[in-house]
Amino acid sequence: MQTNVHDQRRDTEATAAALPPPIADYIAANARLDVEGMLKPFAADAVLFDVGRRHEGEAELRILFEEEVVAVRAVFTPESIRQEQGKIVLEGPAHGDFKGSPIRFTYGFTLENDAIKMLEITL
Repeated sequence: MQTNVHDQRRDTEATAAALPPPIADYIAANARLDVEGMLKPFAADAVLFDVGRRHEGEAELRILFEEEVVAVRAVFTPESIRQEQGKIVLEGPAHGDFKGSPIRFTYGFTLENDAIKMLEITL
C-alpha cells in the first residue's frame, strides 16, 4: 500500500497533537530551529543523552542545540508515539544539512512536574 504526502503530513500532525505539552512545545520549537523555545520545556537540571553523550543543565543543552541542531538545520519529525517503562517514546526521521540525512532516531522523554526531566536520543 502506498501513502501520499498528505497522508504522511496528517499522520505526523496527529502524532504531534497526541503529545504532552512540554514535548509538543519542544518538537514545535525544533521545527522552527528556535533554541530558546527548545530549552523552555526542560527542567533546570534536565539531562539529555544524545546517542550516548551526556548533556546536563541549560548551558550544556544550549550549546548542543546551537552547535548540533540549529547549525545543521536538524529537524526531528515524530512518526509514532508510545509509552514504555515510564517514558514517552517517539520515533521518526531527522532531516537537515548533515551527512546521511535523513536519519531515523528514537527519542525517549521522561517528564516531571510538567517539564522534560530527561531525553534519551538513540539511533
